[in-house]
Amino acid sequence: MESLTRQLYRLIDGKPVTADDLIKTRGFMLDWMGCYTAGGNTEQGKILDHWNSKWGGTGLGQEVFLMAAQSHITETDDLHRGSVTHPACVVFPVAWNLSRFLKKDFEACLLASLKGYEAICRVGEAVGPSHYKIFHNTATAGVFGSATTAVFLLGLNEEQFVWAMGNAGTQAAGLWQFNEDATMSKHLHAGHAAAAGLKAALLAAEGFTGPEKILEGEKGFFKGFCPDPVPDAVTAESENWKLTETSIKPYPSCRHTHPAIDAALQIRSEMEHSGVETARIESVEVSTYETAIHVTDNPRPESTYAAKFSMQYCVSLALRHGFPGLNHFEGDLLIENRNSDLIKNVTLSTGREFGEAYPKHWGAYLKVKAGGETYESKIKSAKGDPENPLLEEELLKKYFGLMDYAGKDKNDAKKISNWILEAESNELIPE
Repeated sequence: MESLTRQLYRLIDGKPVTADDLIKTRGFMLDWMGCYTAGGNTEQGKILDHWNSKWGGTGLGQEVFLMAAQSHITETDDLHRGSVTHPACVVFPVAWNLSRFLKKDFEACLLASLKGYEAICRVGEAVGPSHYKIFHNTATAGVFGSATTAVFLLGLNEEQFVWAMGNAGTQAAGLWQFNEDATMSKHLHAGHAAAAGLKAALLAAEGFTGPEKILEGEKGFFKGFCPDPVPDAVTAESENWKLTETSIKPYPSCRHTHPAIDAALQIRSEMEHSGVETARIESVEVSTYETAIHVTDNPRPESTYAAKFSMQYCVSLALRHGFPGLNHFEGDLLIENRNSDLIKNVTLSTGREFGEAYPKHWGAYLKVKAGGETYESKIKSAKGDPENPLLEEELLKKYFGLMDYAGKDKNDAKKISNWILEAESNELIPE
């Protein structure tokens, strides 16, 4: 039987691309640009900038590493549910920088991005649920997405694709241990995945060989990282591109918190309509799927990052303040929200229906008791999911909010958005 890698190449290379697919890719690129730019203005982003200036050096690989790492900081980047990956942060830094380096036109950049999404998502869907308990899928599956993006921009053949994927896979890494004490390691995952995949493709272009069966081999990726892999997911039939299955996040927190935030916002609106103040909330019950609780059960977050991964914080924040913004996870607002009486009254439990639906659907149910009344809300598909997408004006609002957070001039931000959304297919990536 031919290797999964060869089968994946033929699937991606032969999959039809429509004009609508490329239009959607532009929207995801715009979202990524906002995330990347905002990430550079965070504490972690500034440390990475300083490190890069002092020790990192220059060159294509370093530019890709830095851009990818900063793209993943604000927790606003996109999310593919089936693979539990954030494709944009590893795909677009490669597509943008390598296209500019090779002087490839914008259509080539978009096509390579679309194909990069396909690879990371398909491998991510194949790793199985146990993998995610220890390994960060964006990091481990991410190397395959970045390598694929580079392969198609470089115009490599099937054999070179096999080599690139083999050498990308042998560099796969990324452990969840950083989440135990809310450290900054997660951003390195995106940076490494993007740079490692690019390196593997560039070496393949020079004839540097890599293992044929990196995924399914006896000493390969699935054997090493995946107790319960689903190899058939790599080549499973799918009518649409995986990019079109990907969600765009409206809130700057872990995507697992978003269904509950949606429910909290609905309940807050009902309470306001009834004239019941949130200060009168007595209890909040959250029911969701096990993975969400495993990743986000933290009733006392001590930092910006920890708050973004705290279900209790995000739900109480949405009930108290409404739509969560980046500023709600920083400074005095962070201290106020984490010390509120409400956060202490948020309890979490698993719901069978949500567990059975996951990862195809990420849902949650909230029950809030306040002022002698009970308010309930159930979310099957969170805002930003393909079934409940952001409208164009909502996407632009998010983008300009991220650019404003980064301190970018509004006119400059507008020029960038116009270019990404309206540039001709034969134009080159601007400097």
